[in-house]
Amino acid sequence: MAEDIIIRSQVFSSSFNKNLIQCVLLSMLLGTFLVAQSSEQICGDSLCQKTVHDIRSEALRGNNDPIGRALPLAAHWNVGAKIGGFDPEYQIGLIKKGHRIFPWLPMPHPSRKSSIEYYEKTVIFFRDQGLPISFISTQWESILTTDERFKSLSPDENPNVVTFPEGKILNKVSPFSPLGPWIEAGRVWTSTSMLRLIQKIYPDPPKVLFISNNEHSKLRWYEVKKSDRFLESYGMVREAEEIRRLIGDKWIERYRALQSGMREGLIAESWRNNSLFIGYDAFGGSAFGRWPGWKKYSLYVKGRIEPWPLAWDGASVSFYVHNWDPSTDYNLMSPQIQGMNWVFMLKEAYQYNPDFWFEISTWDGDSPGKHNDMRKYYRDLGQDYGPVRYEGMVQFGMWLLRPRVVREFRGWTDTVTRSGAYFDSVLRSVDRVYNNPLLKRFWRKGKLVANRKHRHPFQSAIPEEYKDEERWFLLDSNANPPRPWDLDTKLNLFALALAYREGTENEYLLYLFAPTPISGKVRVTVPGYGDVAISSVSKWGFYHLAPGRQARVILASQNGSCLH
Repeated sequence: MAEDIIIRSQVFSSSFNKNLIQCVLLSMLLGTFLVAQSSEQICGDSLCQKTVHDIRSEALRGNNDPIGRALPLAAHWNVGAKIGGFDPEYQIGLIKKGHRIFPWLPMPHPSRKSSIEYYEKTVIFFRDQGLPISFISTQWESILTTDERFKSLSPDENPNVVTFPEGKILNKVSPFSPLGPWIEAGRVWTSTSMLRLIQKIYPDPPKVLFISNNEHSKLRWYEVKKSDRFLESYGMVREAEEIRRLIGDKWIERYRALQSGMREGLIAESWRNNSLFIGYDAFGGSAFGRWPGWKKYSLYVKGRIEPWPLAWDGASVSFYVHNWDPSTDYNLMSPQIQGMNWVFMLKEAYQYNPDFWFEISTWDGDSPGKHNDMRKYYRDLGQDYGPVRYEGMVQFGMWLLRPRVVREFRGWTDTVTRSGAYFDSVLRSVDRVYNNPLLKRFWRKGKLVANRKHRHPFQSAIPEEYKDEERWFLLDSNANPPRPWDLDTKLNLFALALAYREGTENEYLLYLFAPTPISGKVRVTVPGYGDVAISSVSKWGFYHLAPGRQARVILASQNGSCLH
């Protein structure tokens, strides 16, 4: 859902040679400038230095580090295309204030001129601190459809769908196309003069994320009979699962070919070695089991819920309240409930790729001026949806999934003035994991507590191999209505727990999120611990439960929430 990135610069058309000459000239001009600027960019105080250390340490920590899970980092999809956006200068300010972010920049586009002034100061700062960096981009394979050098290729060589029997070339990429154009498209993206100049300025970043919007039109598995190349190679009669497996395997080949070309186009060895390629929603669908037809929108085959963890180095999944479906932050069709499906999918992804980089992208459905703006929807219900409520939802996703990055989505023209308070909620949610020793311990080593008393409500067409997977983590509470539930059921309280054992008995971290305030005593049942009574819940709170000790509030959105 992230929008195309447009840099504040003049759009122009030119040859690659012209860009390369410009790059060389800029490199020469920058030579002395970089030396002069370097000392001014170094973090000068202990807060900034500690923040840089935290960012670097956690970005580089492996998924199987003996110390435990890597602590989260905050990031954004908005790169400051409009003045006042979430731009590099804003990010440097965040780091100096002590916020743990994974720095983000727009990826230079092959057909647009990028401004060196936009990147210069920031890249020097990142270099001098030894920070990781990431590049936000539109979908890389889109140029296979839009760029004449690929679009005009013959039907046999064309990377797009060629129809049967007309031989028409469609504006969607094909999994049955030759690999050559995919590799070349990757090289085009990373051979821009600006990206080469950035590598010259900062030749040895410890980690680089290239993040694709990953929403370009592709041939769906149920559309294969439109494809001339599919019919020529495989014929008309195929079972649905066989087609899904075939297409999944083909997409793995093509997206890895695209990334191989991108890696080849990089000129700095550290960039080639330290780069990961991340796809938005390049993961299993949260609608798993929600209705009988979910497989139509999936590439599930026996033994593989989706091919994407094999096709990408990581994914940024949409923990969104969408503005185009019935989802909210308070009903059964919420990101909190749907996101529970990702727990078992993550386990499978790590089996395929132990280094898989998993993020969540967050959004509250904010669509200013549109009829389906979710904040307007809440206001019409007489509800307030402010940053604190958003923070409660974001933290539920964080503690359910414990991602490497929490990446907020806003429109590309949005500004810090309009939406910064909501990103502040993300920053607070991330920073408190570092600042509270108890939260840090549970993040690193805690085990999510399953509620085996119930099954996940989404039980349609569940494959046999996944029927016993843990998918239900919402804890029982008297604050919620009696069952049965449907998609429209309003849930008043979202509660989950993590268990941690240091001695002979478990201790627990209980997290509560109440989209609307709950008055009166609330009871929550924590499997393995028992019932916990809470006098009141306002938005969200963390609670520590340990045998033989009085349960206590760790952090809450308002003071005064207490346990008995």
